[in-house]
Amino acid sequence: MNLKHMIGGLAMAACSWAVAAPAHAFCGFYVAKADTDLFNDASKVAIARDGERTVVTMASDFRGDVSEFAMVVPVPDVPQEDQIHVANPALMDHIDEYTAPRLVEYYDENPCEVYRREKMMQDMAMAAPPPMVGMAADAEELGVTIEAQYEVGEYDILILSAEESNGLIKWLNQNGYKIPDGAEETVGAYLKRGMKFFVAKVNLDRHDGSGVLRPIQVAYEDEDFMLPIRLGTVNSEGKQELFVFAMTRSGRVETKNYRTVKLPSDMDVPIYIKDEFGDFYKDMFKHQVDKEDGKAVFMEYAWDMGWCDPCAAQPLTRAELQELGVMWLDEDQPEDYPPGFGPQPQDVFVTRLHLRYDAKTFPEDLEFQTTGDRTNYQGRYVLRHPWRGDYTECPAARDYANQLVKRWDQEAIELAKLTGRDVNEIRAKMASLGYSASAIKGVDLETPKPKKTWWQRLWGKG
Repeated sequence: MNLKHMIGGLAMAACSWAVAAPAHAFCGFYVAKADTDLFNDASKVAIARDGERTVVTMASDFRGDVSEFAMVVPVPDVPQEDQIHVANPALMDHIDEYTAPRLVEYYDENPCEVYRREKMMQDMAMAAPPPMVGMAADAEELGVTIEAQYEVGEYDILILSAEESNGLIKWLNQNGYKIPDGAEETVGAYLKRGMKFFVAKVNLDRHDGSGVLRPIQVAYEDEDFMLPIRLGTVNSEGKQELFVFAMTRSGRVETKNYRTVKLPSDMDVPIYIKDEFGDFYKDMFKHQVDKEDGKAVFMEYAWDMGWCDPCAAQPLTRAELQELGVMWLDEDQPEDYPPGFGPQPQDVFVTRLHLRYDAKTFPEDLEFQTTGDRTNYQGRYVLRHPWRGDYTECPAARDYANQLVKRWDQEAIELAKLTGRDVNEIRAKMASLGYSASAIKGVDLETPKPKKTWWQRLWGKG
């Protein structure tokens, strides 16, 4: 059966607007997620694809009287009964939560304590005998800096920066973090972008599914990897939201006939965004859509389904993946398992795509392609809580105060770029909450030098 004839589109007669309940803040790490509850007229489609074999699961984020809901599925041929299935709504909720853009937070340490600890380690290193063979090399010798380390409950969090990839990989391997061979180029690329490296394990109780209508599933084989959306725009009032969760063996899924654009990620944002993450995310998405003239498909997540870092929800279990149509797990598993080892999810890579569409901006159905790119990516936004001690306590504290003011201003600039909000209004709000130079007491802050134009820098003028 050909998908072109089988699924014409998704249409909703009515939908009420809802905001996701705030998630619990996890130990200065995972804070909140931006899932599909933030959007009106949002439809969710999960696609498991292997060769020509395909299972499509169609769901809608419907709230209200079920009699007002409608899903339109044209079928010129009557599919076999066993090709049609209804799924547990919690499955779609789970994959939505697992792949949702996320907010994380960290807490700055007392810079004087950091300085004293580093000084003590230096003194100990000078007085200590030569290290034994096999002892892990000192981080400083390898150009590695431990930016933050947390031990909260069952969570171990390590945030690292480094001067170059070889030193970082060596340090990680010597300290029990097994980095695969050939990772230098990839690690180096991240370091050049100023990114940090962290390891975190988070166990979360995922939200209970609250949907009344169960998703409809259809299994079929088709050489065309596509999703018809045009019928859903015929009687639609305004733009619609569509989220696609594509699962494959090999890697990311992208659209061939529309640009696939990564959502901006890994930006530091002002602390007050913690209380309005949903509004921030909606403003950011709208701004990014407008920048692309409404004609792009946005990638919000691409990750190996076996793990997450940080976790907005736990990865789907093997049973859940099979219920969503991942048909190759049984084929890849041996019949007999060693004692204590059962079947585990493997070779499942999930891509979350998000588009806002109407007949004008998306006149064609979505045509997909599966790539071999397994590079992990996630929509991730960072809060950094400042240390609020005596900034005159030590030279390191005074330096920290100056860097803190610069960091706050950069956060305002990043937020303005992401959302299109007025940067001066952002700065004013931050100042009213104590995130500005006026909050720094007892320290003569450095006066920023006027920024030269590129031609002044070129000719040494100005």
